This record gives sequence, C-alpha cells and structure tokens, in this order.
Amino acid sequence: MATPLLTGAAVAGVAWLSRAALRYTHLLPAALTGAPAPAAAAAAAAAVPRAWAGGFEAVMGRSEAARILGLPVAAGAGSRRGVAHRTAVVDAHRRLMRLNHPDTGGSTFVASKVNEAKAVLLGGKGGGGRSVF
Repeated sequence: MATPLLTGAAVAGVAWLSRAALRYTHLLPAALTGAPAPAAAAAAAAAVPRAWAGGFEAVMGRSEAARILGLPVAAGAGSRRGVAHRTAVVDAHRRLMRLNHPDTGGSTFVASKVNEAKAVLLGGKGGGGRSVF
C-alpha cells in the first residue's frame, strides 16, 4: 500500500521540478554570466523610448505634449485644431488621468505633465512659462 503512495509522490515531485526547470531555463545563462536576461534587457530597452533621453524640455512644446499624450507627433507640430484633433487630445488626456490621478494613487508629477500637455495642445494656458519640475 505504501509503494503506490511513494511512487505517486515521487512522480509529482519530478514533474514539479521539471516544470520549474523549464520555466526558468531562459534565466540560467544570465545567472551564470551575470548579464541581464535577453528578454529582460529587451523589455527594459522598449520601456523607455529614445525620444525621452534627457528628460523634459524647460518649456513644453507641441511635439513633446503630443508624445506625452501618446498622440502622433505630427498632431502636436501642426497648427490644426479641429474637432477630430480636440477629441483625440481629450480622449488621450482622460485615459492617462484615469491611470495616473493622484487621488487614486498616481503620481502628481505625471498628472501635472499630462495636464500641461493637454493645455499646450488645446491652446489654453500652460506650457508658456518655465516648468516647475
């Protein structure tokens, strides 16, 4: 009676260890050489676009405002302020503020930059002076 129990436990243990080994095999070369894993390095590189190297500009321009809101940079560079453009800016602002509002645990810095970007693209006040950040 004990033999089937021990056999089942042994098979389950081997299966669990095999699963763990297969899941973390891609991390093994990085652990041995000290280099970051290829997937982690690629994810880190893709997380920060090269356009953001160096931080924010002292005075936010239309192209920077468009990049902050995730809109095409051409939308920020042109002088067209039509209904479709306004709708895209308002929708992008609303989407980002839902994610980053300080009342729901978001960053006040990010929220202020998103608000400033909306103001710049819609032609309101903001973005005209030096940024306080």
